[in-house]
Amino acid sequence: MMQTNPVDAVMRTLADPTRRALFERVVNATEISVAALTQGSGVTQGAISQHLKSLKKAGLVAERPEGRNVYYRAEPKGLAPLVDWMSHYGVFWRERFANLRTLLKEIDP
Repeated sequence: MMQTNPVDAVMRTLADPTRRALFERVVNATEISVAALTQGSGVTQGAISQHLKSLKKAGLVAERPEGRNVYYRAEPKGLAPLVDWMSHYGVFWRERFANLRTLLKEIDP
């Protein structure tokens, strides 16, 4: 079985627009229940639970069971692989902007 790269798991998980919207709702709440996430979402509770399972597997959310309810909160460290991957390309953009700044100064001194 092939091992999944953490950044691949995060990207694949957040590629789904419904899951991404769900993650944003969790991020904007300190803690939120499955029932609250289902309300007004237009998605069944079963589908919400499946999306949350994917988010949890990718390390993006954590759960806390309390009686019959399960509450979810964002795990900021879950985005670390994506941030690390993006920071690698930040060097590329900083160099490009520096070159652009130099070019603009040469054109209009």
